[in-house]
Parts: sequence; C-alpha cells; structure tokens
Amino acid sequence: MSLRQMEYFVTVVEESSFTRAAELLHVTQPALSHQIKALERSVGGPLLERLPRGVRLTQMGRAYLPHAELAVRSAAQARRAARAAAGAEGGELHIAAIHAVAVGVLPDVLARWRREHPGVAIVLHEYGTPEALEEQIERGAADLAVGPPPQHWPGPVVPFDEEEIVLVVPFDDRLAGRSSVRLEELAGHSWVRCAMEPLVEGQRFLDWACGRAGFRPRTAVWTEHTSSAVRMAAAGVGVATAPLHVVRGAVGEDCVVLPADPPWRRVLTVFSRVELTGAAAAFARLLRATRPNGLPAPTSPVRPYADCGDSGAVVT
Repeated sequence: MSLRQMEYFVTVVEESSFTRAAELLHVTQPALSHQIKALERSVGGPLLERLPRGVRLTQMGRAYLPHAELAVRSAAQARRAARAAAGAEGGELHIAAIHAVAVGVLPDVLARWRREHPGVAIVLHEYGTPEALEEQIERGAADLAVGPPPQHWPGPVVPFDEEEIVLVVPFDDRLAGRSSVRLEELAGHSWVRCAMEPLVEGQRFLDWACGRAGFRPRTAVWTEHTSSAVRMAAAGVGVATAPLHVVRGAVGEDCVVLPADPPWRRVLTVFSRVELTGAAAAFARLLRATRPNGLPAPTSPVRPYADCGDSGAVVT
C-alpha cells in the first residue's frame, strides 16, 4: 500500500462519492477505483461498500480509516514542518482550538499573525470540547492545538495564559449591582447551559460546582455554543457561565458580568504531538507575547484542572 492510496481512500470516505473524490484529486474515476481496489487487495479485504448513491465503510474500512487519516495528515504536517525549517514563508499552519478560545482569544492574535507572517495562511479547526480537541490532534488534524491543558499528553504542552470564567446576568437581575457573587447565592436562579460545558470528575462542571455549593442547578435552556448561552443570559433567560473574553465578544456591554467569589480561572495552553518548530513555534511565541487577557502567565505546573479556592470550583 502507498500513501497516495491512503489519501485516495480518505478522500472517497470524506466525499462519500468516487465522482467527487476524483474531481478533488484531479484523477479519472477509473484510475481512482483501480487504486482503491489495489489498496483493498493489499489489506486483504474490502474497505468500502459501493452503493447506488455513494459509498459506505465496511467493518474493515472502519478499522482502517483512523490509521489512514493519521498517515495522510502526518505526511502533510511533515511537509509543512520541512518547509518551515527551511525558512519557506509559503504554505499553511493548521490550528485546532476550542470554540470559545477561537471566538474570544484568537481573532486579535491572528490579526497580528497576518501582519507579521503574511506568507503563511492559517487554517482553523474548531471543536466543542477538550476531549474532541485532543482526539483530533492525536489523529493529526492540525499542527498544534489551543485550549485547556490536555490530560496524560505525551507531547509538548506550553501554557500561555489564564482566562477568567464569569457569571452572566441581565441588568435587572437582583445581583446585578454586585462586584462578585458566591455560587450558593444563585441557588434560586435558572441556568442557561452549554453543550460545551467541560467535565469535572465525570460530571458537567456546573452540576459538580453547584453540588459542592449545596444545590442542583435548574436548567432553563440547553445551547450548542458558549456565545449563544451568553446572549440568552443577557436577554434574561437564565444565568450563564462563560470565559470573560467570550462575553465581551458575544454581546459587548449588553449584560452584567459577575466574577465568582472565589474567582474561577483556567489555564490555556498550546500543545502538539511533536516538538513545535518553524511556523508552529512562532505562533506559540506570539500567543505567549500577546496574552489577550493581560493576566499573569501561569507559574504553577500545568494541570488539567485549576483549583479555584474554597468553593471547590474547578474549570477545565
């Protein structure tokens, strides 16, 4: 089997069509089919089931796919790393990030990157949870990741900032004039929850934190994205938790931000499967230099969770 055959196979799966895959790969459909059949002979069985409208993975294909994806993506990373080491300015840098980090932290950083490195294009991959981010980086989806510290990570992990997690309420909330609030004071409130809410000790963060504060959160609405939860909270649907930079990016000054007492913070890191070199290393340095929130750079060892005081509030 060859890397080209793997690339052909991955493209057919992604497009669910030999016709569309052949167009993307700039080969004829018979040539593509021939290479896929040669690949299937080399692995000892069918990888794809040909259907009247598309294709479907066989059991062998499902087992083979993640390894083929990793091989294809690793080859692309190797080419980009080699170009960067040779000082080539052309090419792409693939960055994976948690959605909230992409919305709140990266815009200003990427604007500065474009000014300083106009010859290197950025391809941004966004994921909803730290678990999804780590899984995709392991599969070679990007050159580096930006998000909370990964757990049990074998590659380099570089902390670059801390972000504050705040509570969001509308202007007419009874706590709106406060400078901070303890979690137990919100026991009677409804909450806007987000599918991206991190897990702590096997529980969603808010369930875990509120349980430590002696109550169970009453959920008014579930949303898919943090920015949606912030806008719902600003409209009075319920209280939301979100990184401070996302609040300002989502609704500006149209809501009240309440810091938690004690403060909730989480470390942000850059991590990768291999040592950061070339454009990837330059991007990590830019993140550390920019530190969007102006908070002190973390001085404690990098951990998956940042303990936030007596309330037991922990944020991944």
